[in-house]
Amino acid sequence: MKRGLFITLEGPDGAGKSTQAKLLAIWLRKQGRRVLAAREPGGTAIGMKLRRILLDSKPGSLDPVAELLLYEASRAILVRDVIRPALKAGKVVLLDRFQDSTWVYQGWAGGVNLKLIEQMGEAATGGLKPDLTLMLDVPARTGLNRVKRPNRMEAKPVSFHDRVRGGYRILVQRDWRRIQLIQADRPIREVQQAIQKVVARVL
Repeated sequence: MKRGLFITLEGPDGAGKSTQAKLLAIWLRKQGRRVLAAREPGGTAIGMKLRRILLDSKPGSLDPVAELLLYEASRAILVRDVIRPALKAGKVVLLDRFQDSTWVYQGWAGGVNLKLIEQMGEAATGGLKPDLTLMLDVPARTGLNRVKRPNRMEAKPVSFHDRVRGGYRILVQRDWRRIQLIQADRPIREVQQAIQKVVARVL
């Protein structure tokens, strides 16, 4: 059996990743593909517990280093128990956020040493990289205005989210073969059509 395809969706808060991931999963299934869709943090019982801690809207004592450790713990379990078995079974794995998010949020915007983040990510994922990353780009204020009930990360200052967007753009330049930039400040259908064109080329 051929190895499956690993696709991640990345981008600033409010870019529409969850919505587009759901629409993409529907489209892929219509193409006859078996799809496993998940999100980070989450995807496993432990991951969901860590998600509640990481995204709790109440003020807490988590700093970027603590965030890094918890995200990588959740990711390690997800890769081992969910993603690798699905890929081995030949499925298309759609994941809402992955290691790029940690590089951008805790590293570029949060100030944690980027080399440390890359080393931690390598350990957590066992070197697993997405075959394709769809980076949904939207101005920080536009994205935040779409958020109805902000979680702890979404509630950070606009200046933080501006740095997040800048970090993603750096990743696009650095890894342009894997990461495809999708303009997300337009109607949902148009964004999904652009995504489908990109995904169709790699299927």
